[in-house]
Amino acid sequence: MANQKIKIGILTHHYIKNYGAFLQTYALQQYLTETYPDADVKIIDYVNQKHKWINIAGCFRFFKGKENLRAYLEKIKLPKTFAKEEKKYLHLTKRVRSSKEINALGLDLILVGSDEVWHYQDKAYAPVKFGYGLQAKGIASYAPSCGGVDTTKPIPAAVQEGMQRFTHFSARDDIAEWLVQTTVGKKAVRVLDPTLLYDFPIYEDSFTEKLKKKPYMLMYFCEKLAAEGHQQLIDYAKKKGWEIYGAGEYAKYYSDITTNLTPFQWVEMFRNAQLVVTGTFHGVVFSLISKRNFAAYLTNPSRVKKVHSLLEQFGLSNRIFTEKQIGQMQNLFAQDIDYGNFGEQMGKIRETSYSYLSDVIATVQEDKKA
Repeated sequence: MANQKIKIGILTHHYIKNYGAFLQTYALQQYLTETYPDADVKIIDYVNQKHKWINIAGCFRFFKGKENLRAYLEKIKLPKTFAKEEKKYLHLTKRVRSSKEINALGLDLILVGSDEVWHYQDKAYAPVKFGYGLQAKGIASYAPSCGGVDTTKPIPAAVQEGMQRFTHFSARDDIAEWLVQTTVGKKAVRVLDPTLLYDFPIYEDSFTEKLKKKPYMLMYFCEKLAAEGHQQLIDYAKKKGWEIYGAGEYAKYYSDITTNLTPFQWVEMFRNAQLVVTGTFHGVVFSLISKRNFAAYLTNPSRVKKVHSLLEQFGLSNRIFTEKQIGQMQNLFAQDIDYGNFGEQMGKIRETSYSYLSDVIATVQEDKKA
């Protein structure tokens, strides 16, 4: 990269008190900062207040019959835990509330993504995330997701108008690619989620040291898993002599309470697990990163689409099981994952992702020189 300094702003869901949201934000920030040391990389502190407060309110819900008081009291500390980590690790701009205030930051390049920033039927919808009203030398998407958008319904006019402002397009999944093709008639570059782009260093503290003392099965948001499925998991862990933990969640059969984790403690829970059973996109991602044996139980429509799209890239769709396949879970656990092939495939897509970002930044630099 030439020595011409450019100002890069990342527009994403950095404010959500969710492990995947924080880690994808941090990963893209760190990759860009470390790869392009002459660039000034910041997270644009634009917050959809409705989205933020609905998310925070979820941390204070008490699930009677599922949670005990101790687990709940730990869980309600999460907003404060995340706020502390955000302040420590994320390089934020001053708070901005509109496209006009974002433009006033004087950014050369605005990167929109990752996460479900393009879910225009969701509570998080904001036209600015589609480029509406934005002005910069470069406006590019990086691995955005549309989540569970219903593609049979009309696309908002602000989305269609805003996306005309983008200079470069990439996407994380099939629906985001469809949106680009439909609105601007271009083919988006398929890239990896930032969490697959960046190598997270090992994080050590007293909590992570405890994780190494006993083998365990890790659970993460398997919504609507039937009682039969839970019992099979309990029996399987018992047969193996394993503990059962939740990655920032609680169930009465878990071996300990781990409902208040920092994002980096959460990463280490995956890194040290013997087996992961998850129902989320980033649960699958960190199972892959950690080269863990895992199974994905998917019921949330948005997550079904995202996880299928991710695993199909690596020929690992067989790691998904449904309610009708609960009796076959143990057979799935016995199947080894070819992480050699996964590493080879991921390496190729990583190069595409790296090249995309390099091209975007080089284009903006040339424009800045002109």
